[in-house]
Amino acid sequence: MASLDFNWKELLLGGEDWGFLPEVVLRTAIMFTVVVVSLSLLGKRGVKQLSIFELVVIISLGSAAGDPMFYKDVGILPAMIVFIIIVGLYSLITYFIGKNKRFENLVEGKPVRLIKNGAFSIKNFSKEAIGEDEFFAELRLQGVSQLGQIEEAIEESSGHISIFYYPDEEVKYGLPIMIDSLDARQEEIKEHDYYACTFCGYTDKLEPTISVTCPKCNKNKWVKASNKKRIR
Repeated sequence: MASLDFNWKELLLGGEDWGFLPEVVLRTAIMFTVVVVSLSLLGKRGVKQLSIFELVVIISLGSAAGDPMFYKDVGILPAMIVFIIIVGLYSLITYFIGKNKRFENLVEGKPVRLIKNGAFSIKNFSKEAIGEDEFFAELRLQGVSQLGQIEEAIEESSGHISIFYYPDEEVKYGLPIMIDSLDARQEEIKEHDYYACTFCGYTDKLEPTISVTCPKCNKNKWVKASNKKRIR
């Protein structure tokens, strides 16, 4: 049986030699310092607060910093020029963002109302790349169990959901959003009670009937509405 010729040096170092390791340390230290200085100049915010524009800038800086750290044939000077260009473009675009609201909305997006008065703003919600389950999970994390607790919910340009609640004494009947709460959706209304449209969250007190069409979205699937207060 032929012996297995395994090259540990190639596995560990690739095409470089052991003498390149101290240079990697120096390159990494330099590029790490450049990244820190660049982010300080950009006035960085927490990761959860990054806009799409700022996220692109951070990814670009990371890409420019990575290769010079461990590729011998990639010089540090070109990478630093890339950094200067990125920081310059960021500063220029930020300037125009401050001067022109339409340009700001184009680059960073704008807040979108997803819920108003305990029901979905259907046109706005359908435009956003957010699934119903994902959105409900976000609401539950903030102590919401049914939409009637919410006066307004707004998706900020950062992707965060801002929620403005009704006081407990003003909480309305609304669409329940707890796990499995929509499994009991039905077309036929069997008893006099409050029901919520499972598509748009419209809520009303309905009489027993074979089928009811929602006046807001023209769908006909309902679940019993909830008037539970918010969990704190």
